[in-house]
Amino acid sequence: MTSANEQDESRNPDLDEEREEMKAQEQAEILMQALPHMLRYDDAIVVVKYGGHAMDDEESARNFAKDMVLLEQSGVNPVVVHGGGPQIGAMLAKLGIKSVFSQGLRITDRATIEIVEMVLAGSINKQIVGFINAEGGRAIGLCGKDGNMVTAHKLGQPGDAVDLGFVGEPAKVDTTVLDQVLGRELIPVLAPVAQGVDGETYNINADTFAGAIAGALQAKRLLFLTDVPGVLDRQKRLIKQLRVEEIRTLIADGTITGGMIPKVETCIYALEQGVEGVVILDGKTPHAVLVELLTDHGAGTLITR
Repeated sequence: MTSANEQDESRNPDLDEEREEMKAQEQAEILMQALPHMLRYDDAIVVVKYGGHAMDDEESARNFAKDMVLLEQSGVNPVVVHGGGPQIGAMLAKLGIKSVFSQGLRITDRATIEIVEMVLAGSINKQIVGFINAEGGRAIGLCGKDGNMVTAHKLGQPGDAVDLGFVGEPAKVDTTVLDQVLGRELIPVLAPVAQGVDGETYNINADTFAGAIAGALQAKRLLFLTDVPGVLDRQKRLIKQLRVEEIRTLIADGTITGGMIPKVETCIYALEQGVEGVVILDGKTPHAVLVELLTDHGAGTLITR
């Protein structure tokens, strides 16, 4: 039951005005913090690799879409590269096709690559495009095949113990299509499927694909949305900033292990291709991209040359 004092407070115009003034001050402080960062990234290219648990539920997907739209409206040129391993696995299981992996990579035969392309360049890609458009953006769904954007070659060498099938890696990136899209209020959403020099279709690891795209575009930032806060030290504390030589030391002494090794190696590759900085951050954190790019706090591990 509401007390008389509470009723008086709710009807007090002076109190309402004070609350509105405090709210306005808080908004002004947020803008003051964000504005220098917005100017820093004005007209810059930011490539975001989107996947893992960040894609798990609709609320997270809509939050991600809002972030991309806000970045574009703030003068940033976002490029989204997405994965889709769990969704591919689910579709293969539904069709009775068994998934087989070697060193974390899906062995992809001809029947599997057809499903991979259908899921990545079809359903997932258009779902992300739809979420961005629903939030007021103008997204365009593409894959590595479009405009010969990415030409792939088969991963592995003849005589390898395991033949991964139609799994490739980028051999060449042609940014012609992206150059026409960026800066025109369009947000490209890229699926990591490409045509090989042999005319075959290849599935490319989304991290590797994002690194190649970011390097070719000379992106200011490449963001990897992952399932962890970033690179952790031996006490499982977040390391906020690393240089390439420090990463090599952390791999050598066993601090960086497991699946984080190929991810940081992709970061190094992107930096070598000309990306200014790469960030590994937790995609499960709401609005992690905005926190990383537009606040002093940051949201993950920044890796630079």
